[in-house]
This record gives sequence, structure tokens and C-alpha cells, in this order.
Amino acid sequence: MNQAATITLTDEQRLELERRMRSQTLDARSVRRARIVLLAADGVGNHEIARRLEISRGQVIAWRDRFAKGGIAAIESDLPRSGRKPTIDTAEIVRMTTQTTPEGATHWSTRKLAAHLGISDTTVLKVWRANGLKPHLVETFKVSRDPDFIEKLEDIVGLYMSPPEHALVLCCDEKSQVQALDRTQPGLPLKKGRAATMTHDYKRHGTTTLFAAMSTLDGSVISRCAQRHRHTEWLDFLRQIDRETPKDKALHLVCDNYATHKHPAVKEWLEKHPRFHVHFTPTSASWLNMVERFFRSISTDRLERGIFRSVPELIAAIEEYIAVHNQNPKPFVWTAKANDILQKVIRANRKLSSKKNEALH
Repeated sequence: MNQAATITLTDEQRLELERRMRSQTLDARSVRRARIVLLAADGVGNHEIARRLEISRGQVIAWRDRFAKGGIAAIESDLPRSGRKPTIDTAEIVRMTTQTTPEGATHWSTRKLAAHLGISDTTVLKVWRANGLKPHLVETFKVSRDPDFIEKLEDIVGLYMSPPEHALVLCCDEKSQVQALDRTQPGLPLKKGRAATMTHDYKRHGTTTLFAAMSTLDGSVISRCAQRHRHTEWLDFLRQIDRETPKDKALHLVCDNYATHKHPAVKEWLEKHPRFHVHFTPTSASWLNMVERFFRSISTDRLERGIFRSVPELIAAIEEYIAVHNQNPKPFVWTAKANDILQKVIRANRKLSSKKNEALH
């Protein structure tokens, strides 16, 4: 049998080890090592030390030998582990995430990429967060190909940022196919510790179209609901705008390129009402029309969770929402300059062109 290393302590070593054993701040492993050495110095055998401290005999022998060779400094920390310390190649994780896709899928998940690279999914997640990568999300966009994009962009942004005097700027559009949806079962209300619930399926009870004109001056909205959205309904809405706005004000309407807005009958009516000036957004650039922001608000605040058992009930809810909105309207403030938007569009076109060339070659 191997002879156990003899432990002899100086007064200073014993005082230091006893201090460590009584310490309330050292970790448990450091305290246990001090106890091993003190017991060994008092002549307690390895088996007995292991039994008292509920550890293996191998641990007792290892720390006893390390103290005998190097003193207190030798038991302050663990020995270096064998093998090469793993390194995290952040650049490779970013490259794989942004330039490749997994087999049979459109984007990487943390677990798939971790398994592919032989690292933990937590490591992948940390790198993604540090570099702002979110492969599970995708944003939609479409770059306008309108040949008159620059002129229309400058015209509309100019209306927003420097509106003409003695005039009103109205952002107009239709929100078509607004559905009156009723759930198949009652939902549960919101309560502490639980979100409100509603069934995933629904019953359709018809649709309506919401026509809206939002003033950029104060955010107030002129609206009407109609069953259809032909040029005749658009004309009815224009007449309503004419009735509900001050007669001494010129009206600048921001509209998209929907065919009903350019119908011959609409053009004829506009010619007879010269205070109306229509400004069309560029093709595929409806985001320039600020009324879209109002449509998003009414959808999230009132329509998406609403329960409507008929079209009249849906229309009543829409009218109530707009009435409440108009009691204390707030305008949406446009801050993006035309040149800043144009530069973004130019960069997007360059990237799309380079991608197209890569695909061709």
C-alpha cells in the first residue's frame, strides 16, 4: 500500500487553515480542503476523513498530497483541466446564421445551429443577441418601381412637414373587407396570472369597408362605412369630406393609386370642386399615407379582439371608436425627411440589384 503523505503544520499554517474552515465567505470546496489538511495533520486516516466529510478517499489523498508538496498555495484552486479550452468563433456563428440555411429548412434555430457547430444553444443565443440577429422573424417590404417616385415622395413629405397655408391636408384611404367575426365559444376574461382567452375559430357574418380621412393638423378623422368600395362609394365619401370641412379651406388629399380614385367620374367631380387637390403616393408605397397608422390602431385596439354578430354591430363599434378618438385626437407627427427616405430606397435598390445579378450568375 502507498504510504499517506505526512502532514506537519506550522503555527501560521494551522491558524490560516482554521480561519478558512470557520469562514462564512469562502466557497464550500475551499472550506472542505482546509478541513482535510487539518484532520490529516491531527493524524486522522484517509478512510476516516472521507467518511466524516462524506467524500471519496481519492479526493482526500489528492488534496493531502498537494498540500504536502506545495503548502496552502497548492490547495487554493483546482488544477488546469486536460484538453484544449473550447473557443467560440463568433464570426462563424454570424456567418452561418446570415449566409446559410439548414438542410430542409428556411432559417436556423438556436438548437439546429448549436448541433451543427457542436456548441450549446445558449452560446448561439448569446451571439445572436449581441449581434442583433433574429432569424425567426421576417419583415415584409417592397421597393417602389414608380418612375415618378422622387417627385411624388417630395410632394407628399413636403405636405407633411410644411403644409400650405389656409389649407387642410387629409390622408385618405379605404380599409376594405373588415370582417364581422363571432367566436364559436365564449372566451375567458383577463385575470391575475392568466391572459384573456378566445377561440381560434370563428363565424363570419359579413364585411364592411371603412373609408377614412385623417387630418394631419390635429389627427381628427372623417369616416363612413359602406358595403362596397367602388368609385361611387368613393364619390360619396368625397362629398362627405366636402360637407364636413370649412368651405374656405383648400383640401389636399393624400391617396394611393387604387383604380377607383382615378375613375373618370371621380376626375370629373374633382374638376368641378377646385378646392380639392389630390396627391397620389408612389406605386407600392402606401406606407407614405399616414392614415395607414390609424388603420393599424383601430385594428389592434378594437377589431382584432372584437366579437361581432352582425355587420351593423361591427359598424357601430367602428363608429364608436372613431367618435371616442375624435374627442381627443392626436396627430401622427412625420419626421423622416424626403432625402433620408430616398437614400434608403437607393441602398435597397442596390442590394436587390446585386442579389439579382448573383442569382443570374
